[in-house]
Amino acid sequence: MTHDSRLLFGPLAAALLFMGVAALPLGVPGYDPVRQTVSEIGEAGSPMRLPFTILLCAVALCLLVFAWGLGRHRASRWPAYFTAAFAISVAGVGVFAFPHDLHNLFGMSQLVGYQAPLVLALTWRRAPGARAAVAVSAVMAAVVLLMIVLNLASIIDRGGDGLWAMVGPVYGLVQRGLFAAWFAWVAGLGLLLWRARPTS
Repeated sequence: MTHDSRLLFGPLAAALLFMGVAALPLGVPGYDPVRQTVSEIGEAGSPMRLPFTILLCAVALCLLVFAWGLGRHRASRWPAYFTAAFAISVAGVGVFAFPHDLHNLFGMSQLVGYQAPLVLALTWRRAPGARAAVAVSAVMAAVVLLMIVLNLASIIDRGGDGLWAMVGPVYGLVQRGLFAAWFAWVAGLGLLLWRARPTS
């Protein structure tokens, strides 16, 4: 009996993203991670455009491998499909640099993939031995939802005196909070499943 090593590509995807988002801005003069979005690291004309694209494509590839392992691990494959959808969105964001029209389209399509923790919590709730994975996914689904609401302030209330007035000056951190929540789920789930259920 051996553990499914494909599940470790979830933690690897998270590690790559966190390290890349921390390191690449060092090559962008004047970049402010507190107020600027992650996409601005690799926008058109940025000296980090190519490394940023390579980073996101590598993250997307890792997520696809993770989704493959996830889809073979439990009764329902729906969480794997949503994770794979997120991977495709990530690759699209990297390939089509801001301000390309497709950049924002792929960025908004990530909302589908962000539902993967909720989908897992709902579809695995009766799977044998999945109690811990379901509990972790339910908690992270709530955190991801909260972060989505804060991120959507840029669309709903931009320029207003409400939510955007609080979020706007630190939007870079708010956006990173959403990424951190979702990728923490991927990393935690990958390690949890890899350790808990060996496969032959």
